[in-house]
Amino acid sequence: MKTIFTFVPSKTHEFPDHPEKPGRLDVLEPLLASVDAERIEAVRATPEQIALAHDPQLVKSIAEVCKRGPGIIDHAPTYITQTSYEDALLAAGGVITCARAVLNGEAQNAFAIVRPPGHHAEPDRAMGFCIFNNIAIAAREALANGLQRVMVIDYDAHHGNGTQAVCVDDDRFGFISTHQWGIYPGTGWINDAPHAKGRLVNVPLHEFAGDGTFARVADEIFKPVVESFRPQMLLISAGFDAHWNDPITSLGLSTRGYYEISKKLVALADEHCGGKIVFVLEGGYDPHNVANGAMAVFDALTHSPLKKDAGDPSPYPDSDHESRIHDILKWHGIAQ
Repeated sequence: MKTIFTFVPSKTHEFPDHPEKPGRLDVLEPLLASVDAERIEAVRATPEQIALAHDPQLVKSIAEVCKRGPGIIDHAPTYITQTSYEDALLAAGGVITCARAVLNGEAQNAFAIVRPPGHHAEPDRAMGFCIFNNIAIAAREALANGLQRVMVIDYDAHHGNGTQAVCVDDDRFGFISTHQWGIYPGTGWINDAPHAKGRLVNVPLHEFAGDGTFARVADEIFKPVVESFRPQMLLISAGFDAHWNDPITSLGLSTRGYYEISKKLVALADEHCGGKIVFVLEGGYDPHNVANGAMAVFDALTHSPLKKDAGDPSPYPDSDHESRIHDILKWHGIAQ
């Protein structure tokens, strides 16, 4: 079974001096010809598919405001251009296209390299550089087409508040988010949504949380939560802004750390989901980190060793998360 990917760079979705720009993918793009995966074309999502995770009025308002673009529509700042509505439909469609191919048995797993990103977009508003919530839309689309349980695991440096808002009252939809505590958007504490214990799990991290901490979180939190929830597919919000030298965050992953956590996620999918896993690009604002991290994900998806170690270990000591992990496990009733 093959690995597939789609690439939606949205090159006209760009705003002066904004960090979420097409240039994020400039180092990665020429490397894609060498990956051991088949490229497929994204199919544009329909407004009805977007409405699986969003208020239909939001879809209409984004379409209208983009006609008048460019402009700022959210204080993050989130911007739009005249092509952003179509770009966002294609980004969401790219994730749906990948997920459908995996569910239909046309591929073992997939990587949707798309922008604009999505995990901050809430049901009724675009925010945090995100127009529509690509991964939540794909999750809901999979549920609407026969799956009983899906889980999103989000290792972007920022909390996936939009994905949480979509899944919070949907028992079929599991969510785990690792994120740096105290930065944008300021959400994602341990005891959020007490009615969803064991299904909606927030892992707020101290700055400089590095490879060792993420490995522990994968083994001690991701693994038991996946085992308990029993998803039929994993969808991964892959944010390369958790790298230690990202320009707007302060976590501590290295390229090898991205490979190791991605490999653990692929192994969980192999064990519990018949291998069905789709990675989806979210943040990451240094083009070299995005390229190195994405190539590490491809190595994990194809069960290959890390072909190119960037030699970029964090210069900062990994922060202590013993009590934080204990508190998360206790809140969710996970045996230690």
